[in-house]
Amino acid sequence: MPPRLAAVAALPRLGLRPLTPVPPDAPVSWVAVSELEDPTAYLEGGELLLTTGMRLTSDNAYDYVARLVRREVAGVGFGIGVVHDAVPPALVAAARTHGLALLEVPRATPFIAVGKAVSRMLAAEWYEDVTRAFQAQRALSRAALDGPAAVIVRLARELGGWALLLDTAGAVRHAEPASAASRAAALTPDLARLRPGPSTPAPSGAGARGRAVVGSLSLVDGDAHVVVQGIGLGDRPLGFLAVGTPAPLPHVAHTIVGAAAALLTLRSETPRSGRDLRAALAAVLLGLPAPDRAAPRFPATVLACADTGIVDALEADPLGDRCLALPRPGHVVVIAPASAARRVAALAGGPSGISEPAASAPDLAAALVQAERALAAARRTGEPLGYDELPGQGLLGVLDPHLARGFADALLAPLAAEPALLTSLRAYLASGGRLEEAARDLDVHRHTLRTRVRRVADLLDRDLDDPGVRAELWVALAVTDNATGPIGLTGASDQE
Repeated sequence: MPPRLAAVAALPRLGLRPLTPVPPDAPVSWVAVSELEDPTAYLEGGELLLTTGMRLTSDNAYDYVARLVRREVAGVGFGIGVVHDAVPPALVAAARTHGLALLEVPRATPFIAVGKAVSRMLAAEWYEDVTRAFQAQRALSRAALDGPAAVIVRLARELGGWALLLDTAGAVRHAEPASAASRAAALTPDLARLRPGPSTPAPSGAGARGRAVVGSLSLVDGDAHVVVQGIGLGDRPLGFLAVGTPAPLPHVAHTIVGAAAALLTLRSETPRSGRDLRAALAAVLLGLPAPDRAAPRFPATVLACADTGIVDALEADPLGDRCLALPRPGHVVVIAPASAARRVAALAGGPSGISEPAASAPDLAAALVQAERALAAARRTGEPLGYDELPGQGLLGVLDPHLARGFADALLAPLAAEPALLTSLRAYLASGGRLEEAARDLDVHRHTLRTRVRRVADLLDRDLDDPGVRAELWVALAVTDNATGPIGLTGASDQE
């Protein structure tokens, strides 16, 4: 807000003396100096006009003041001791008659001192507005992390009024305070002016209620000055933001409302970025061709990434539009185009397990097993590791599948009724018998895993500390986990 004339008049260093009442709320937009008999052509309104009365006489004082009042100047500062030793009585009388603030400027106060003082006050007001807008926008940004309702609550608090978030039909989605929801019905007729349409007429009486500009509407509704702004970037609003305050919003408040609308627009538009992804998923489920720029695209690779930060990394990378990420206990699973597997692993950083390429959606489940097994080995190296790089594949590849599966079924039969025991055994073997590591992979307490391992040993009647027993069990698990395909490597833990 511009500085008030009363505040300027009260500055001790200027020594200004009011000769007529000074309105307490009259703003000063600038300081102008003129000795013209009619300076109004060079004024915009709101100025404190300084003059020495060089062309002022008793005969023209009344008309001089009348012209300034019509131009809506804030007031007149009359410098004495140059042309006039005192302010002419005719000017004082005319100022009183027209209600114009008249200040006596002493000879010792140069006009430039008055100009500098107002300039400093304007700069301080501007800085205060910028600071307030910055602080409000920062508070709104923090609130946006908690959702649209939090933005509405914060906005109402910043403006000292009420705020509504309306859907496209004008129904209330969020209101602050809750009682403000009752105002929505009165606003509904005006929302049509913010919707596109070549033949959309303005509601009757619209000119009396307010005015519409691009994307926003200002009106007076009962005891409130209301601003309504469209939400969204498309041709049609995705909703509306309405705020109401007891007095018209100053410029800085409009900036704050604009920031809130931008944040709400961002939240409303963000889901659009996942449309291609959802369309691709639907295509896969229906057995239809997937869109060109979306995942999953086949051949696809499954990655198991130890660093859960991969989710944020994909959000910030264009590659994320073609990947699907699923958080799992202790790691994140990502379905990515096979050609981009190593790039995803690089984004993840640290250990990752990379499956062999999957040709179609039904192959992804087996690829997940491969990725999690590769991750178990990668945790020991701290680097990305492909399933085809795991040691032991050569040995498993030379086994006769029919004989190997018969051996595996017989060996693991005592555990068939308790899947948790098979899962625990697999994690225990993958960790090299390290309970702490295996329990972490399974997301269970180490005492729980220790109990399960003891039960496995009891049911199998085998010593799990024996390397030979572990090797047999390792082969058996690899065989049974690939019942319909080639024998592969076991060693990772399926998560419960």
